[in-house]
Amino acid sequence: MAQPKAPAKTEKGEVAKPRSSRSEVDAFLKQVKGLRPQGLGRGRLIFAMDATMSRQPSWDLALELQADMFNAVKAVGGLDVQLVYFRGLGECQASKWVGDPDALARLMRQVSCAGGYTQIGKVLAHARRESETSKVNALIYVGDCMEEEVDRLSQLAGELGLIGVPVFVFQEGREPKAERAFREIARLSRGAYCPFDAGSARQLRELLTAVAVYATGGRKALQDFGDETRSSAAIRLLEQLG
Repeated sequence: MAQPKAPAKTEKGEVAKPRSSRSEVDAFLKQVKGLRPQGLGRGRLIFAMDATMSRQPSWDLALELQADMFNAVKAVGGLDVQLVYFRGLGECQASKWVGDPDALARLMRQVSCAGGYTQIGKVLAHARRESETSKVNALIYVGDCMEEEVDRLSQLAGELGLIGVPVFVFQEGREPKAERAFREIARLSRGAYCPFDAGSARQLRELLTAVAVYATGGRKALQDFGDETRSSAAIRLLEQLG
């Protein structure tokens, strides 16, 4: 896939409620327990978001928090992130890979949410193609609903699991159909699922940061990060890792 300087539309069919309880966050971290990072050093993370109309508040929240992912992994080796999003009538776009928060923020500021249906299948298929070109350590997906064929999404998630690309799904709210699908995507890809409340910036920050650090450097990186920053998310994850 070509990687233009700004988000670029890919070919057709491709990409380029209640607050979560402490126990749900801990359950998410426990799911990460058995995962083994696919490499140490500089991580590659796809950061995918639903950019349909209902998502503007969460998009703004993610824009505010994204720099924390980069800052958290500086001592580990760094992080390259690709932004992927969908919106409107069949529009699904992927950015170039960027290695600093300012670059990602500039890309995110160019995007405005627009009405449309979900295109999660395109996101998963894109992640598979990207990893075949150069290893992707993890995929983060943030969304609130699902309007696609769950069997197709399950197949794609399973393929990601086979090539070692775990999907970490963060659901805003608790829409039941979406929750069932998101849990299955996480399970089959050997990733993890956790709901969140868009009003809880701290909670989402902890979860995103924990995934970024672990994907980049594994358990030792989390240990060092937790010792230095006393990050509650890192500490809880280390407790789950044993």
